[in-house]
Amino acid sequence: MPNESAVDFETDRRIHIALAVKDLEKSRAYYRALFGQGPTKERPRYAKFEVAEPPVNLALNEMPVPTAPANAVAHFGVQVKSTAAVKEIAARLEKDGYELVPEEHVTCCYAVQNKVWATDPDGNKWEIYVLLDDNGTSYASTAAKSLSMAGCCAPTPAAKAAPVGTGCCTPAK
Repeated sequence: MPNESAVDFETDRRIHIALAVKDLEKSRAYYRALFGQGPTKERPRYAKFEVAEPPVNLALNEMPVPTAPANAVAHFGVQVKSTAAVKEIAARLEKDGYELVPEEHVTCCYAVQNKVWATDPDGNKWEIYVLLDDNGTSYASTAAKSLSMAGCCAPTPAAKAAPVGTGCCTPAK
């Protein structure tokens, strides 16, 4: 039995997410592009991605039942450290044929961000973003306009790229 007290919580912590997916092959390809690595464990109807950056343990469970977006999840996100990192992930996703919705200098959840939205094969929306201003003060006009909007949400499927300074987590149509 492993010694649990030997766990270094500063380096061994990661969020675990288990997603029900309809088609494991399609989902595996999407998450390989998103994370830039393949699964660390694969079994029939199962794949697990243990990613160091961002620290996440994502399990994909192929299910014969309806999957997202019917599930009650608004969206998932990956916070990165730079706009260059957003663009690097976006390039991998785009290279593999995934449609993206980019946003620059938008105020979302009371913070100014550069981001790109992508949707996995089951309809789960993923926001890859960098915080430019966590208090929403650098871009005062954008923040003042957007902070009055309630909540954060993902772009609609028909949404196109948003112009600079549009609303809270939803690209303009």
